[in-house]
Amino acid sequence: MNVPTEMLRPREFAALTTVDSPMVFVIKSLLLPIIPVLTLLLCLEVAQEPIRGRYFLIAVLTFIGACEFLGSPRITTGDSPRARRWILLEITGRWFVLVALVSVLVYLSGISRWLSFPPLIGWVVVTPLALFVAQTKACSVLANKGRRGGSMRRAVIVGMTEVGVRLESALRADAFLRTDVAGYFEDRSVDRLVARSATPIIDTTKGLAEFVAGHNIEQVFITLPMTSTARILSLLEQLHNSTASIYFVPDLIAFNLIQARFDVLGGIPIVAVRETPFYGAAWVLKRFTDILIAAAAITLLLPVLLLVALAIRIDSRGPVIFKQKRYGLDGREILVYKFRSMRVVEDGKSEFRAASRRDHRITRVGAFIRKTSLDELPQLFNVLQGSMSIVGPRPHPVAMNEHYRREIRGYMVRHKVKPGITGWAQVNGYRGGDDLESMRKRIEFDLAYVSHWSLWLDFQILVKTVTVVWADTNAY
Repeated sequence: MNVPTEMLRPREFAALTTVDSPMVFVIKSLLLPIIPVLTLLLCLEVAQEPIRGRYFLIAVLTFIGACEFLGSPRITTGDSPRARRWILLEITGRWFVLVALVSVLVYLSGISRWLSFPPLIGWVVVTPLALFVAQTKACSVLANKGRRGGSMRRAVIVGMTEVGVRLESALRADAFLRTDVAGYFEDRSVDRLVARSATPIIDTTKGLAEFVAGHNIEQVFITLPMTSTARILSLLEQLHNSTASIYFVPDLIAFNLIQARFDVLGGIPIVAVRETPFYGAAWVLKRFTDILIAAAAITLLLPVLLLVALAIRIDSRGPVIFKQKRYGLDGREILVYKFRSMRVVEDGKSEFRAASRRDHRITRVGAFIRKTSLDELPQLFNVLQGSMSIVGPRPHPVAMNEHYRREIRGYMVRHKVKPGITGWAQVNGYRGGDDLESMRKRIEFDLAYVSHWSLWLDFQILVKTVTVVWADTNAY
């Protein structure tokens, strides 16, 4: 299943790549994390506030958080005014999320009473603009440097394949890579090619080494299928005396990539084509925000929880809390808690029937709490327990999983992350519906979420959840 990336409306910032020049690599790595630290020092200096250890702690937390929340700057040329306004808005949103988390950590550390707030307020206000200006200026400086001189790196691509043509487009689109694709080397005749490019085919692979040596080629990208091991080894043997950098670009398009990445295991290079996004620092940040939000929500909503429980007890006979078996992380069974909204209690494993409009099983109180999503609130305890997350693909009953995993390709991949109380599919209008087509769309959005997860995306889903829950016509 190819998930359209247009589903993910948040603009992705440019990722780091080893093909970047050293200057671009440094700017992408350090520009956005350093700017907030510099603006903090400047605001403290203007306010004549001594830079003590407590402010150093804020600077360190901000630097670390900026690496995750602010990402890498968009180093591109030719952005329209509208695009620049969107970038400023996105930077501002990411910045205020980061400030909120740093504020919580500072409060929990107990140092907030010794802080001077006027310079900190000024810092919070001016930093988004400083981030935007710094990014824009960096782009301008690099573009001017490129125009004034500096040699283009010449490259060739071995294999006019689909991934080869996409690679050429990517190299030409990023002016700061300063890479000129001289052409392709291809052994097949033109009529056998599936992918086409306006860039010419220079020769067959037999002439590769001679061309690289005689035309100052600095980079060779091999985009042959992974099954062509003998041909790839032959090419490497041809180029053994060349000083050109050689890159193997595996064709993984057909593998339904989920969080694809390269890694090294015991000195052996491996390619993850389907993996969870939650490992290392990402897992810690995700779990920390889950606990923080769930604990705060339970504390603030405790009166609501008690009122709903009382209303259910008065309205109909049966337990207040409804427990159902569903699939969690890695397809393991979990018990999901909800306020009971029906007269019947199904375990979700041996029996399950989705609710329908004017379903006679739904109680009077149940109709209201389902419409307002109040029935989902006990899942906050699932989050504290660790079996669920605040944001993630909605958990389906075991019986539903067993049915649709045979009908929809890639269905079970959604379980590479913990299920959530709210998700990307739900805020895009795919909350209800038990038919095959509706479920396909929900799974497409779930897989898009798993593939493109970030804490910033989680924050956007949370904000959008508040705006769509009251207007949701699919809730019944």
